[in-house]
Amino acid sequence: MSNAYRFRFPAALALGAVLAVWGLPAEAHLLNASSAGAAQGLSHPFSGLDHILAMVAVGLWAAQTGRRALWVLPLVFPLAMAVGGLLGMGGVALPGIETGIGASVALLGLLIALAARPSLPAAIGLVALFAIFHGHAHGTELPQAVSPVLYGLGFIAATALLHMIGLGIGRALKRPRGSFAMRAGGAGIAAAGAFLLLGL
Repeated sequence: MSNAYRFRFPAALALGAVLAVWGLPAEAHLLNASSAGAAQGLSHPFSGLDHILAMVAVGLWAAQTGRRALWVLPLVFPLAMAVGGLLGMGGVALPGIETGIGASVALLGLLIALAARPSLPAAIGLVALFAIFHGHAHGTELPQAVSPVLYGLGFIAATALLHMIGLGIGRALKRPRGSFAMRAGGAGIAAAGAFLLLGL
């Protein structure tokens, strides 16, 4: 596979995500009871900047960290998110959900900006904690849905897609010239997360 192709493929994925976001509502966490199902689950993660940034950041950080984190972190996030979703569906209250979501964006961006490489268990624990906040926020919406199972499956599939976009971009930037761009992107994500926190 040529270097040009390896760069263009993740770039095309990122462009597709931007175009998808452009045509969708800007606010997350708003689900009409009549709009449940797999298609709505697939589109919902693209309707909020907080979720897009966090899920792409997980892929970026996994690519930056490398080794087992490359596949473990993008697998842990949707699994832990499903746990958070079940807690939300069950009416189990968690404190500071919106703050946790904003903090997840800011901290993931900061980890990328600093090129932080903690131990794999520590990284897993951090990503899982963030995912539970994201999952809980959406799990509270699922009982109102016509088809919560299909909605949940669609949402997880969209999450995986966003992780893959982050991984693709991160892999394309895994070279000396791309290191600065990766860290600058992380700083931008961290700044967006801080802005989200200030807006709460």
